[in-house]
Amino acid sequence: MPDKTSKLESAKRAVPETESLVKSDSNAQLNQSSITKRTKLSNSPDREHDQEAINEVKEVEDAEKMVITELNDNALDEMYLETIDRSRLDFDFEKLCSVSLSNNNVYACLVCGKYFQGRGKSSYAYFHSVNEDHHVYINLKALKIYLLPENYEITSNSLNDIKYVVNPTYTKEYVSKLDKTEIISQGLNRKPYHPGFIGINNIKENDYANVVIQALAHISPLRDYFMLQAFDAQSSELVKRTGSLIRKIWNPRAFKLHVSPHELLQHINLISRKRFSAVEQSDPFDFMNWLFNNLHLALGGSKTRSGSSIVQQTFQGRVKIESQKITSRADEDDKLIFNTSEEVQKSQVPFLFLSLDLPPAPLFRDAIDANNMLQVPLVSLLAKYDGSTTQELAGHRKRYKVIKLPPFLIFHVKRFSKTVSGEIERNPIVVNFPIKSLDMARYYEPTTSKETDESTLYDLRANIILEQTSVTSGKKNEWKVQLVDKSKDQWYKIQDLSISQVQKELLFLDESYIQIWERRTL
Repeated sequence: MPDKTSKLESAKRAVPETESLVKSDSNAQLNQSSITKRTKLSNSPDREHDQEAINEVKEVEDAEKMVITELNDNALDEMYLETIDRSRLDFDFEKLCSVSLSNNNVYACLVCGKYFQGRGKSSYAYFHSVNEDHHVYINLKALKIYLLPENYEITSNSLNDIKYVVNPTYTKEYVSKLDKTEIISQGLNRKPYHPGFIGINNIKENDYANVVIQALAHISPLRDYFMLQAFDAQSSELVKRTGSLIRKIWNPRAFKLHVSPHELLQHINLISRKRFSAVEQSDPFDFMNWLFNNLHLALGGSKTRSGSSIVQQTFQGRVKIESQKITSRADEDDKLIFNTSEEVQKSQVPFLFLSLDLPPAPLFRDAIDANNMLQVPLVSLLAKYDGSTTQELAGHRKRYKVIKLPPFLIFHVKRFSKTVSGEIERNPIVVNFPIKSLDMARYYEPTTSKETDESTLYDLRANIILEQTSVTSGKKNEWKVQLVDKSKDQWYKIQDLSISQVQKELLFLDESYIQIWERRTL
């Protein structure tokens, strides 16, 4: 005896008129046909043989009914799927029910884009489907799509693009090409865009966070890790939300040409105890420092063991510090004499950032100087780490020397200082720097033969810049980031949703605040 699946297929072939019967709503013809077949068989003298035939007719009849039901369901599905409005879908917001504010078992209405909890008969999604006549919903965690109030799953391939936008996934082969091959995609509006170089929405005052997120999304080891790693339910919420945002920035099948950091910033606001939020501007360096430390711990990193997370493996180096204590005393004439201790204390400390101190800006400038830009070469600021230049800090004379260079080197240009009155003062001096081939050999003292053979050349990958504008209340800081598309060596300047090309020869004209450099491989 053939199985039910083969009978269903046979029914589809043997009853070609079934679809027309469904469309004309003439199921009675099918029932009459079955009765006629049974009557003929029941009048046959060979009852035992015909009973088997009757059973087979019944199974074919059941299969025919299954075909009718399937066609009816498909017709219903197609009718409801046409109500989906992809232009209203935005999956960047925190996954909370718009009524109960619960994050448990949340569904998104694919007609209006709102979030609702559950799909049972007493759920908010069910009420919404009945009251608003919106019938198609996606579970934002399981990525299953259901029809409500009928409450059954739809498995149409035409919905795969929506599932992908909710949670983009990538292969190693695709990720390996991001820095080698230019990728051009199209959004719903048919406008072309470049995955990885799209805007991030400024909810109110979160431009300081946007530039940091953009920069980190272009650091290849960190980007590749978050794009390829499958985080489970046990993973930290900070890690999952950071990874989700980075994957959406690089999404080649996006509906809209920007993303929102709302979901990530809501969580950061919570765990940082409102230190960083979307409604109050903060310092990008403070935010990056906090984010690195918390991601490191959230990824299982150790507080004592170096290189125990992808964050430290990418950015952590080591610096040697020599310190001499400075003492003072009065001589016979009551003159103050400073003595430097002969004892030199040596220590080695890990770092994620190297701070660079700008020279003081002149208080007064004549008419000629006012037209000239104040500049200082980057190599002059790096002299702090040559091992011989001394700095006097807190009663100690200190010298610094890098003894381990990381794959990616971060410079923090210290532009802000507090005045005696407690006001924050900005230093406007511009740092002049090369785009490629920054040689760190002068500031580097390798400790092993293997490190001696490694390259000391670095190329710029991201440059976070500051621009001050005048507003009614005084001065306002605006944060932007300059990023390079390695696939074609083109630089872009991104400020929130604004993206523009910029000539690499003019990058230094802006006030650099944070720079990220990539070490060359030999």
